[in-house]
Amino acid sequence: MKKVVLKAYGKVNLGLDVVRRRDDGYHEVRMIMQTVGLFDRLELKKTSGDSVTLSANLRFLPVNEQNLVCQAIAAVKKKYSIKSGVEAYLEKRIPIAAGMAGGSSDCAAALRGMNRLFELGLKEEELCEIGAGLGADVPYCVIGGTALAEGIGEKLTKLPPVPDCHILIAKPGVSVSTKTVYENLDVPGLLSHPDITGMISAIENQDLKGITGRMENVLETVTIPRYPVIHEIKEFLLKQGAESALMSGSGPTVFGIFASEEKAQRALSNLRSFEDVKQAYVVAPVNRES
Repeated sequence: MKKVVLKAYGKVNLGLDVVRRRDDGYHEVRMIMQTVGLFDRLELKKTSGDSVTLSANLRFLPVNEQNLVCQAIAAVKKKYSIKSGVEAYLEKRIPIAAGMAGGSSDCAAALRGMNRLFELGLKEEELCEIGAGLGADVPYCVIGGTALAEGIGEKLTKLPPVPDCHILIAKPGVSVSTKTVYENLDVPGLLSHPDITGMISAIENQDLKGITGRMENVLETVTIPRYPVIHEIKEFLLKQGAESALMSGSGPTVFGIFASEEKAQRALSNLRSFEDVKQAYVVAPVNRES
């Protein structure tokens, strides 16, 4: 095989709780992750020589060892003593620095791509193990679908697919540092925590209202006061008929869950009057089988 092309799907957090801050500075989380049908496209080719090169459709994107795609390729090359060079091209569509794990998803796609390109025969668990050394969200992005993430995000439990619904994703024109959000989170001072266990039951029972009624993200306590536009978009989506709306990850992306595609598309059309929204899409949940 000389070339592979992969889709790197983004994610949203249906529920995000932070349990405690550990002595090593990391935060223990409990969150429900959901892959959505917004994706980057990654192309990998074998080349002569031993070098790894990356190009992208966005000029401001780093295309050196700072990029997780390069790190993933290098990690696999080193671990399995691969002498061939690799040329990568990344077409970005997932909003950057937006709480949708775009970089982690690209990294996971690179791991899957290297596995296929060099016919390594690695199992999902082995790819997750490599991914865990590259980023906390990478193992989840390897498995995709609906999952409970615990620990620092690396302990994963696969869940059944969520019921059919339509998700409107709206990214305002600000970027948020995940590190800064977590550093400023007052975990002992949190007044409420998401009902993650109840949401798992709702997913298992295919109860969409049970899921949307439990959507909560404790990181909003940090990000919304700094960027009030996030709250404004949430309120807008609710007025447009969303079952619920929430910030994904550390933000600033907001998503609304709609029971019907018609309502979601109408909300997307009306969202164009919202000048602060720079990127918006209507997508569906993506299952592991997709």
